[in-house]
Amino acid sequence: MNITDTKIYIISGLGVDQRVFSKINFGSLDIEYLDWITPISHEPLAIYAKRLSSKITVKQPILIGLSFGGMIAIEIAKTIPIKKIILLASAKGRHEFPIRYRLASWLRINQLVPNSFFKWHNFLSDYFFGISSEEDSQLLKQILKDTDPVFMAWAIHQILHWKNRFIPGNLIHIHGDKDRIIPIKSLKNSIVIKGAGHFMTVTHSQEVEKLLEEMLI
Repeated sequence: MNITDTKIYIISGLGVDQRVFSKINFGSLDIEYLDWITPISHEPLAIYAKRLSSKITVKQPILIGLSFGGMIAIEIAKTIPIKKIILLASAKGRHEFPIRYRLASWLRINQLVPNSFFKWHNFLSDYFFGISSEEDSQLLKQILKDTDPVFMAWAIHQILHWKNRFIPGNLIHIHGDKDRIIPIKSLKNSIVIKGAGHFMTVTHSQEVEKLLEEMLI
């Protein structure tokens, strides 16, 4: 990739670490992964994002947010100046979530199942994440295993109740047209990667890398 003089902070998906970016070559770019911090009980997403932003040490950075990390990136942009935000397999607001998420929030389904439920890995997990290879399936399985169930339960609650309407003008949205977790039909103004699902930084890493290179030069 070409070199930019702006520091880039990467925020991974729900409880996920930098392994989901392991197939993407960022070259000489100045990148730093923002590791998740433990949420305080019942902590609002905006407050959590503000606490996480304390790890950002430069002015007007670039943020890359994957899935839930994209939501966090938008919340951070409400509190500090950001040069650019790139969303990957994410959403810009509640209006881009499928109806089933709103129904789940109304029925409080996430509160009726144990936290450990969201860590189970099976063929449905692979289906919704758009995974077809055994290698990628094992990676997802390990990621789910390593994710703190308390953090996951908190994050899912935040996703289901996110009511954001603020969309930064410097935002770029990259999304797969086979994403079954956040279907593309609900999105507006996104750059499409054909055949990619929600796990696209792994399954379609070359396409993601090429687009990021174009956005970061």
